[in-house]
Amino acid sequence: MTKLIVALDTNNHLWARQMVEKLGSAVGFYKVGLELFTAAGPEMVRWLKSSGKKVFLDLKFHDIPTTAGRAVAAAAVLDADLCTVHVAGGREMLQACRDSAGHMKLLGVTVLTSSDENTLRECGIDRPLGQQVQQLADLARSSRLDGIICAASDLGQLKGLPANFLRVTPGIRPAGSVANDQRRVMTPAQASASGATHIVVGRPITAASDPQAAAQTIINELEESQ
Repeated sequence: MTKLIVALDTNNHLWARQMVEKLGSAVGFYKVGLELFTAAGPEMVRWLKSSGKKVFLDLKFHDIPTTAGRAVAAAAVLDADLCTVHVAGGREMLQACRDSAGHMKLLGVTVLTSSDENTLRECGIDRPLGQQVQQLADLARSSRLDGIICAASDLGQLKGLPANFLRVTPGIRPAGSVANDQRRVMTPAQASASGATHIVVGRPITAASDPQAAAQTIINELEESQ
């Protein structure tokens, strides 16, 4: 079944801890991204792990191979379950990261869900967005990564990837939710039906009047879509 990851998108570590406590046993997997990690550091990851939670450390490393590899090694020491690197860093960087990841699963970022073809053109990439996603997904796989981060709307064209190759999709919005800064969005059920192994949901849960009920609604939708 497609798994739910709740995004703790905040720079307030007290709020993040309170949210985890509010969600209780309903949620067992959390994303710690740049905002929270910059504010709270490795201690936030340690606290989540000591609380019995899984951690998706979404720092999107992109640097020279040695530096990126050492950063991934540090994430592995924290016992993160998933960690992200930008596939655009190239094969040498990806392989250095893979060699440093140990048992931690490594995900390659293809094209951010906030991006579209205009964004690609501004960066000098003159090809359709779908082609760029496929190219980077293939590079991630051939570089021995465990999976990719991609928009749910990109899942359809990636069905040729192996079933055990993880497809983690942010930009998930339950029906009726606002898209905010995400441009390529899908509902949980749609993402699951399209092959997502994990979905990442933030504000529709954390900004809800009853976060636990909002999370449970999404979990129920994922279960019903199987």
